[in-house]
Amino acid sequence: MRPRTLLFIVAAIIIAALVILSLLDQFFVDLLWFRSLGYESVFATEIIAEVAIFAAVWVIAFVAILISGLVAIGLSRDRERLRVVRRPDQMSEVNLPELIRALGERVPWKTIVAIAAAILAILAAQGESASWDTYLQAFYGVPFGLTEKAFGNDISFYVFSLPLLEDFRDLFLLIIFLAAAVAIAVYWARGALDFRDSPPRVAPGAAAHLSVLLAFFFLQRGMSYWLARFGLLLHTNGVVFGLRYVDALLWKPGLWLLVILSIIAAFLCFTNIREKGLRRPVIAAVIVFGPALILNFIQPVIERLWVKPDELRIERPYLERNIAMTRRAYKLDEVDVKPFGGKGELTLASVHEDEPTIKNIRLWDPRPLIATYRQLQEIRLYYDFKDVDIDRYNIQGNYTQVMLSAREMNIAQLPDNAQTWVNQHLKFTHGSGLAMSPVNEKDSEGLPIFFIKDIPASSDAGFDVSQPAVYYGEEPDNYCVVDSATPEFDYPSGTKNVFSYYKGSGGVPVSGFWRRLLFSFYYRDINLLVTENIIAKSRIMFRRNITGRIAYIAPFLHLDRDPYPVVHDGHLVWILDAYTTSDHFPYSQRNADGINYIRNSIKATVDAYTGQTTFYVADPDDPIIRTWERIFPGLFKPLDAMPPDLHAHIRYPEDLFLIQADIYSTYHMVDPQVFYNREDLWGFPRENYAGQTVQMQPYYVIMRLPGEMHEEYILMLPMVPQGRDNMISWLAARCDGADYGHLFEYSFSKDKLFYGPYQIQARINQSPDISKQLALWNQMGSKVVLGNLLVIPVQDSLLYVEPLYIRAENGQLPELQRVIASYSDRVVMGDTLNSTLDALFTTGAAPIAPTIAEVTPSAPSKPAQQFAAAARPAVSAPPDLKAAAGHYNRALSALRSGDWTSFGNEMSALGRELGQGPARPHH
Repeated sequence: MRPRTLLFIVAAIIIAALVILSLLDQFFVDLLWFRSLGYESVFATEIIAEVAIFAAVWVIAFVAILISGLVAIGLSRDRERLRVVRRPDQMSEVNLPELIRALGERVPWKTIVAIAAAILAILAAQGESASWDTYLQAFYGVPFGLTEKAFGNDISFYVFSLPLLEDFRDLFLLIIFLAAAVAIAVYWARGALDFRDSPPRVAPGAAAHLSVLLAFFFLQRGMSYWLARFGLLLHTNGVVFGLRYVDALLWKPGLWLLVILSIIAAFLCFTNIREKGLRRPVIAAVIVFGPALILNFIQPVIERLWVKPDELRIERPYLERNIAMTRRAYKLDEVDVKPFGGKGELTLASVHEDEPTIKNIRLWDPRPLIATYRQLQEIRLYYDFKDVDIDRYNIQGNYTQVMLSAREMNIAQLPDNAQTWVNQHLKFTHGSGLAMSPVNEKDSEGLPIFFIKDIPASSDAGFDVSQPAVYYGEEPDNYCVVDSATPEFDYPSGTKNVFSYYKGSGGVPVSGFWRRLLFSFYYRDINLLVTENIIAKSRIMFRRNITGRIAYIAPFLHLDRDPYPVVHDGHLVWILDAYTTSDHFPYSQRNADGINYIRNSIKATVDAYTGQTTFYVADPDDPIIRTWERIFPGLFKPLDAMPPDLHAHIRYPEDLFLIQADIYSTYHMVDPQVFYNREDLWGFPRENYAGQTVQMQPYYVIMRLPGEMHEEYILMLPMVPQGRDNMISWLAARCDGADYGHLFEYSFSKDKLFYGPYQIQARINQSPDISKQLALWNQMGSKVVLGNLLVIPVQDSLLYVEPLYIRAENGQLPELQRVIASYSDRVVMGDTLNSTLDALFTTGAAPIAPTIAEVTPSAPSKPAQQFAAAARPAVSAPPDLKAAAGHYNRALSALRSGDWTSFGNEMSALGRELGQGPARPHH
């Protein structure tokens, strides 16, 4: 054996060995991980399904490609080869088939074809095994109990069976293509096919073989046309989603015709085995593709001459199906529509009567609050708050809405000289506790009042956080080894650090040479193998990002973007909503993500200390989740099995609510005529934030729904007419109790104008008192940030509330300094919500408009202190704003010229004009 050949063989063996080792390493790591979670049966089901599908498809593809290649070898012997005819211009060309032919039978053709077939079959099998979930759903699918009218099939056929049939269609085409590619390569290499001529010359045997492959192609086209009949229920022309009039009239029978013609074309190609010419394949192609083109030409004629002149009448039955099925697919058929007249007259007394709603109006916006949390509660540079979540708790007997965020470990923020392997994987292993604050309270400096704060966690509100360690959270995944010889950093205490050892059951045992070798190879990290820090009881934690963790266990679920932590039994538990979806629900409109069916079927929980992951079925009526329960009987638990104090914190997810609101903005129109004319299209309201116009997001509130006796936790969103800013309705989803998930539409009267959030913000900016105050703050080294403008329904009226934050121009500590409220034609601003509402509903009361001296968040300079001393309110008489503005402008001119005496005099005059007294010390 030649050295070069030997080297090639050795390299091939090494590559194959590395591939096999990687696969085995992945397999055993996954097995240990699933076993540690108690989901070994889930892993086994997935692996068996993948291996079985891979093996079956590989065998089918291998046999088909191999037979095609062997037939090509047999039909391209010397007597079947083309006689080489060279033109004068080709005499100097090197002809590869001639060189191969010169080698004679020394070329191992059968071996080469077998190897090529084995490799190409892997391509087909790999793609199919990745679709193991499609196969399992088709085999275990649960009926929907709903039949569509066009073909009389249960919806489960479209959701579960049709995707698998479409996979088979594509696989059939791929195998035909690969078999043809191998055959053509063999014929060309052995001189039975010459591409140098136009048209290419083909030996008789090759022509017969390719005719058979072409016959299989036409059979595949027939299968494709047959499946396309069902696809008529899953497409749109912009007016109707699903089957429409032209489909029923033209394409339903037309596609059946194409199926029959495809079979005839395949028969013609089979009979070409004897004739070995081009005539019959050409006729076959004309038979199939000619009528297909004619049908495509006929369609616009029917639409233009027959449908368009009377489109509404003709398409009405199909519009009705489209509307009904879309509403059912997105669970909008259960929306409870109620009128909201907006005819109530709010007074200060009536506002106080609805105290549970008023006291839970959210004044803290998660967007600026995350910066405040980071400044006040990260404590050390290696801690991180990923985002701020909103939840509710019973605190000292009061149903209270809170903001909270888990304090996680972010090792990327360790100093460069501390980025050692021991620090990254053994010492800095976990975060510590959380910060929690009420949604509507602030201290005298405009900062949040904390229910839970600091390290170790402390609480004045009765919370027990005795085990605050956060090993699993939202930070990027980073493996850690716990219970090692190195103690873990637990939390800082003054100038010292407190260390501890893990006492839970999370992670996979990692002691022993073979396991250390396994994980060392998996992470390509030799330290796991050679370190002396791993001892007998050590465990390795990995896949610690909760979203990735849940996705790895149940990749068939679509996950919500916003997991949130809950204080449970002294530690943190994460809750994450998961969805079952489909893009094959008949007649249902697809959304921007391409799905047309969705259910919030799963509430998943992850213990932040142990990593234990549990899946609770929240919608047992969903056929898709019932199918997965049949496939994985040990994976899911009923929602009733969730601990009660965890169950009290489930909420209607924002992602689902946004999807439903987006579809409902069109499909609230149930009358086909209104729907067809798009007479009442809705959209999402706009709002201004940080100088940009953004789409308003849904928000959680504790409030008393109109007509209800008690307050409850709901998710709501105002809606506006498309292209306009006034409100047309508001949508709400219940989050509490037995009526969880109940959707409401509160429809506004069409004969009255209801301001939308964007219009209220415009009125705020147009208010002379408020706009001048905002301009004053923004000119004095501070930045004004307006938070969420919340629309709060109160007793058949609408109250608008928007918080105002101020931070230093280059600072990151926003302070809640003002509350703006609007009702009817009034807009006022006050220091607190109560004072603002008092001013709003007190006849003749002036809006409270304190000045910059109270709220500048940075340490004041000497001129600013003089400003502050001159700018405090002492009397309630309205100031002469024109005179005050004159003093203020002259003070700025003096400040720019360095004339401190004139600056002080003008500021004193400004203070007298505003009627203000001495300022409080600034923190």
